[in-house]
Amino acid sequence: MSRLDKKTEELSINWEKAFHLYESAIACHDKSLQIQATLKLAHMSSHAPENILALVVPILVELLRRPSDNQSPSIQEASAYCLKCISCQGEGRLSMIIGQSGAIPSLLSLLQDSEGSLQKVLLKCLRNIVTFAGANRMIVLRNGGLEIVLRLLTSTSGVLRRVLLEILTALALLKEARRAIFNSRSVRFLVESVRCGSLISRTRAAQAIGLLGLVKKARRALVSLGAVEVLVELIRIGDASAKVVAANALGLISSHIDYIRPVAEAGAIPLYAELLEGCEPLGKEIAEDVFCILAIFEENAATIFDHLVRILRGSDSAAKVAAADVLWDLSSYKHLIDIVQNSGVIPILVELLTDDSSEIKEKVSGAVAQMSYNAAERLALADSGAIPHLIDLLRDESEEVRDNAAEALVNFSEDPLLSDRISHVLDDPSFQNMQDRVIQIRASDAHLEVSLRDMSSEHLTWEPSLS
Repeated sequence: MSRLDKKTEELSINWEKAFHLYESAIACHDKSLQIQATLKLAHMSSHAPENILALVVPILVELLRRPSDNQSPSIQEASAYCLKCISCQGEGRLSMIIGQSGAIPSLLSLLQDSEGSLQKVLLKCLRNIVTFAGANRMIVLRNGGLEIVLRLLTSTSGVLRRVLLEILTALALLKEARRAIFNSRSVRFLVESVRCGSLISRTRAAQAIGLLGLVKKARRALVSLGAVEVLVELIRIGDASAKVVAANALGLISSHIDYIRPVAEAGAIPLYAELLEGCEPLGKEIAEDVFCILAIFEENAATIFDHLVRILRGSDSAAKVAAADVLWDLSSYKHLIDIVQNSGVIPILVELLTDDSSEIKEKVSGAVAQMSYNAAERLALADSGAIPHLIDLLRDESEEVRDNAAEALVNFSEDPLLSDRISHVLDDPSFQNMQDRVIQIRASDAHLEVSLRDMSSEHLTWEPSLS
């Protein structure tokens, strides 16, 4: 019989009749028949209707609770195997039913003293249950499942260790679990989880590390245990989702000044540049934010500017928008003035002021406006031919482009060395409106600076806790 014929025969089964036959097999006192019927059900579960599988779950849970015997496989092992197979079906609905049926306490109770093939099946069943239904994770946690997993991780290797790590990463998405992992000094297992297991599990581990990384004490432990290196590796080899999650986690770790250099030294900057050029909008946002953190140190900023210049010279409009947005932010960093001028970015920005893309012009004109507040950069912009382009942009369709151009021209008009170059636009309504707004903004900024000086250091160093 061909595989297609066999599948067709299975799909034509009268499943209600099959269910009643299974009930009858379980009701008899022949344990071998019970085990044989349960294993057959497991093998056919991928073809059985969801409603039939839901009816079988309570029977299988009851089998888990039966006294152990010396058969191999035992009825408990056959039942756990069948539940493992069923939990994969129904897009998580059946896994949820299994969790609500009381299966989890029984699985954990059996796991306490299990070994060999029974332990393997129980762990795989538990992994599926917490993977396909998030609500089951709290049930596992409340029944001491995390403690069991952590205890087994101290003495287990090979395939079973990978399964244990995959269970751990699912549980670690719960705040209560992360707190327990940290308090029990088991963070090393979470870091290890980023390195091995399925990609989904590795991504979950990265997400949990990112959430732990919000806490100063936990962040220190993560870095010392090698979290930076494993996250960098996941960004390098992961799929689109894994890259974004790992990049976000690494960004959270890098948000403390003590860890900016280790993140850069691990090779993160080129990977964030790739995200900036990628198709994932969230990846671009994360890369922009992290570049603004890493650029606090000049050596990082020089490398970042090299990548931004390369992207701005390329042909990808979306990547150019993202790169210009980063430049807009970095242009406000006073310690980067020399790097901005030496990077060669100013002539490129001036050229992009005439780009056909409205988005590019908005971001580039914003960066130019920010640069125009500094005398040296203002002169470099003027020498690169920015002023005529900015004057032309006062008639642009985009209000934001017009405002950015006018803001830059206001700054040029106040420079004695450059004011004569724009004297003919002083009566332009856009210029005059922006001139008034710039005066108001400066007054507001001065007030804000005074307010910040009055703020206590506690407000600026507060960090969340694990409690």
